[in-house]
Amino acid sequence: MHLAPPSAGALPRLLCSLLLAASAAQHGLAAPAAIDTAHVDAHPQASQLAPGWEHGAFMEIFVRAYQDSNGDGIGDLRGLTARLDYLQALGIKGIWLMPITASSDHDHGYATLDYRRIEPAYGSMADFDALIQAAHARGIGVIIDYVLNHAALQLPLFQQALAGPSAPYRDWFVWQDRTPLDWDIWGHNPWTATPNGAYYGTFGGHMPDFNLRNPATLDYHFSSLRFWLNRGLDGFRLDAVPHLIENGAKEWNDQPESRALTKQVQALVKAYPQRYVVCEATADPVAYGADDVCGSAFAFNFQYAIMDAARGKPEAVKTVAAYFEHAPLSMATMLTNHDLFAGQRPWDQLGGKEARMKLAAASYLLMPGTPFIYYGEEIGQAGRTDLDGDGQIRSPMSWGADGRGFTQGTPFRPIAPNAATHNPEVERKDPHSMLAFYKAMIALRNTRASIAQGDYADEVQGQLMVLRRRLGAEQSLVLINYAEAPAQIALDGLPRDTALPALFPADAAAAHSDATGHASFSVPALSVLVVKADTQP
Repeated sequence: MHLAPPSAGALPRLLCSLLLAASAAQHGLAAPAAIDTAHVDAHPQASQLAPGWEHGAFMEIFVRAYQDSNGDGIGDLRGLTARLDYLQALGIKGIWLMPITASSDHDHGYATLDYRRIEPAYGSMADFDALIQAAHARGIGVIIDYVLNHAALQLPLFQQALAGPSAPYRDWFVWQDRTPLDWDIWGHNPWTATPNGAYYGTFGGHMPDFNLRNPATLDYHFSSLRFWLNRGLDGFRLDAVPHLIENGAKEWNDQPESRALTKQVQALVKAYPQRYVVCEATADPVAYGADDVCGSAFAFNFQYAIMDAARGKPEAVKTVAAYFEHAPLSMATMLTNHDLFAGQRPWDQLGGKEARMKLAAASYLLMPGTPFIYYGEEIGQAGRTDLDGDGQIRSPMSWGADGRGFTQGTPFRPIAPNAATHNPEVERKDPHSMLAFYKAMIALRNTRASIAQGDYADEVQGQLMVLRRRLGAEQSLVLINYAEAPAQIALDGLPRDTALPALFPADAAAAHSDATGHASFSVPALSVLVVKADTQP
């Protein structure tokens, strides 16, 4: 076939297309497709949720691993919607969905391809809308992961930017003419060389960073956030916010500009009534949890102290008790999450010892902060420690003994090794199961405002931790004994000459204060006692 030579005006466009195609071929990519970058105005709507919903217990859900509805072995939005009754019965007030937008990684979803389109394996936008409606009908809020810092190498906008310095969207990303050699992030150089310059990627060349100093880039992201909020979404978990903006080879983490930008995003989201924002900020969680930055942030490292306390280490008990003396009460707490650096599943960390797993659960479900339960944690689901990397903690939810509860097909990843004994079907029948314990702890949070939103005072005696949670006239005493022997403690400053009934366990004997407000309590080994100590209004 003979082709006429291109005109002079068409030559630059042809060269750009050839370079773009060559780049795509080099990386095994399809030609870039158009995506929606249009500006989106804010259309705030009244929340469908009860005030204070964000103080309830959340469930972090990896949609791919939660429930398959069509037999392809991959969890999806329709499957999740079908499991909302389970979450409601558990007492969950919010769900955080790991990325559900179109991605290139075909797994975790953090390599975003399109910020305004649902991952095809998860379903459609209609499925998303149905999920929101069904969740709200059950009093459950929905937040999703938003990856502001970086996108997939295959992102169509970045593929166009690869063509050269004058290419469309070039200044939406971070470039240098030559590869800087003096950078080191976690043992690798974050700059990737191309024929037309080097681009920056905090997490590697497969996920280039956005240039978030560019107003056009910010408008795209702010518009994408509004796109979801306008559809009724209840908020976001913001990924990797300390890495949003870099100032040099030694100033790439937690820069003042990153904190300021995080505050901007919080303000955008909070312009919608009763919306919630929580940040991943491993650099300085407490600083990012402050109202003038994100307003809430995951309490990284706190989970390690909780696990050590659950093992009975006295110094860790002190650390757990004192955490909120200096951290905002709005911090997001957890035992683990989808990243292995945060820890194996509690079952594996504590050797399957359910008594200690329950102590760990009570330690954060009854403390200040917003607790985030990692899916399967509530049934004591084990990890797949025979797998590599993060896959160890991202197996399908153990709905039944053989994996059929998750899918009628072949699961995308092997099921948990203890699925036969630790699944909702089995545990619903056992009043002493992990599931029953989580349900009881969450019920306390849902029925006692002092636990969900109250003030906080702590006291430690050996391996016994006492928390006084107060809101107005309501006071709840939380006593957690991490020791293998019973513990006794005398407390002052209680309501005078009154019965102090146990809220948990229900069969525990009531204590009684004397005329001075003094009372003694006995807490069995490896157990939790929650006491009602309300004052007269």
